[in-house]
Amino acid sequence: MFNDIGPLELVTIVVLAVLVFGPEKLPKMIQDVTRTIRKIREFSESAKADIREELGPEFKDFEFEDLNPKTFIRKQLDNDELGLKEIRNGFDLKKEMAEVTDAVHGRESETPSSASSSSSSTGSTGGTVDMTKKREKLAPEERPPFDADAT
Repeated sequence: MFNDIGPLELVTIVVLAVLVFGPEKLPKMIQDVTRTIRKIREFSESAKADIREELGPEFKDFEFEDLNPKTFIRKQLDNDELGLKEIRNGFDLKKEMAEVTDAVHGRESETPSSASSSSSSTGSTGGTVDMTKKREKLAPEERPPFDADAT
């Protein structure tokens, strides 16, 4: 519960408690605080039991700690019923990024079977704009190229 309190903070709290409540009242105050904490824990456990009872047998393995988003996501990702590990292992990020880069530059993506044949197709394809080269000046009656994806 108080995992982030160090020894110096704990000593400071004890000294302040002795100064505020006095050495005569301090043991009674500690008893009252521990009794209150115990009652709160009992109340929360009974509330959890009531909720589990109301949910029914379908939720017998329901844990309230799973309501924490980090715990919920970690538990769902570790669960391999959906085949997420196969999807994660089958995804090649470098290949996908190379395909996106080739698409942006207007080149055909090079696959291992067509790597040797596509080395000659470095020019722009019809209907795409090559953004890596500077455009020559247009004639006065010529219209600039239109990129449907950019609008």
